[in-house]
Amino acid sequence: MSEEHKPFRIGVVVGEASGDILGAGLMAALQKRLPGVVFEGIAGPCMLALGAKSLFAMERLSVMGLVEPLRRLPELLRIRRALCQYFIKNPPDLFIGIDAPDFNLSLEESLKVEGIKTVHYVSPSVWAWRRGRVKKIARAVNHMLTLLPFEAKFYRENQIPVTFVGHPLADEIPLQVHGSAKRRELGFADSDRVIALLPGSRAGEVRLLGPLFLQAARWCHQRNPDIRFVLPAANRLRFSEINQQLQRFNGLPVTVLEGHAQTALTVADCVLIASGTATLETMLLKKPMVVAYKLGRVSYAIISRMLHTPWVSLPNLLAQRELVPEILQSDATPENLGAALMRYFEDPLLGDQLQREFDELHQQLRCNASERAADAVCNLLKQSG
Repeated sequence: MSEEHKPFRIGVVVGEASGDILGAGLMAALQKRLPGVVFEGIAGPCMLALGAKSLFAMERLSVMGLVEPLRRLPELLRIRRALCQYFIKNPPDLFIGIDAPDFNLSLEESLKVEGIKTVHYVSPSVWAWRRGRVKKIARAVNHMLTLLPFEAKFYRENQIPVTFVGHPLADEIPLQVHGSAKRRELGFADSDRVIALLPGSRAGEVRLLGPLFLQAARWCHQRNPDIRFVLPAANRLRFSEINQQLQRFNGLPVTVLEGHAQTALTVADCVLIASGTATLETMLLKKPMVVAYKLGRVSYAIISRMLHTPWVSLPNLLAQRELVPEILQSDATPENLGAALMRYFEDPLLGDQLQREFDELHQQLRCNASERAADAVCNLLKQSG
């Protein structure tokens, strides 16, 4: 095969499950446009199923907070150094870092210096905190792909090439979702009151938030014994950890699922959820929610001083006002979380209004994201060709 007809090689790195889903959508769109395209770097299960080659396990990059990653810093630096050396020795036609900004931006900067075109998919929250990072982003990326419209505006103001692509979840999830069939599958009646508990997908999140969410569930159940709960675990390891935590809550009616987060959200009347990407999925499914989060004390003290926005959850950031309650750090007690959840049962009009607001935001984000992202990547490949 002649040099000009060789399939494109694209380097790619994802650091957690949400990035893996985005990466798989982009891979599928690029595979339609670029026959034989090869993806290699760090990939999760969704991307591996589409043929990506992973040089390291994605789980090794899944860390949270500011202080916690310091314990893993030597390993993370070793992985990044090895990837950098690999890609410089075997230059891809393009490198795509998907989220994981603390890991990917430094890698992208090193590769860009070597003449390798770089794309970063999913903007870091540079508009919200640590705005000085925009200078590093300008050095590191040839093109930024953003999921949210206000992010693209920020990059344009800073003269960084950008494409707002929308969010693949907004394309995937119908504007109206009915949960009766899923309820029957899980043994819930249409009349049952169901709260979904989503304490996060990372080990640190489950360790900090899992017991808290179960305490909040018990608080609600003590006030209404008819309420039932569903808790999706991100993987087998989280499933085991959550079941161990649940042993301290005898009699609490919690259905624990291995995976199936969207099923849990679909069957729920309302949701107690860790701040993160899952709040967007919850919004797209039009579910009233209470957002909670806790970090290590030092991590939170550092981050809170750098914040430039009064909100942390995606529904509130998109609306630029408080649509859903955010209960963070020391305020995140079982009583506060439980009371906020019970308000949705006590005042159904709250949920009805939220559903209308969520529908408007859903339509703003429904842009055929993976195809838009693939178009931007192909345009950059043409420029480098």
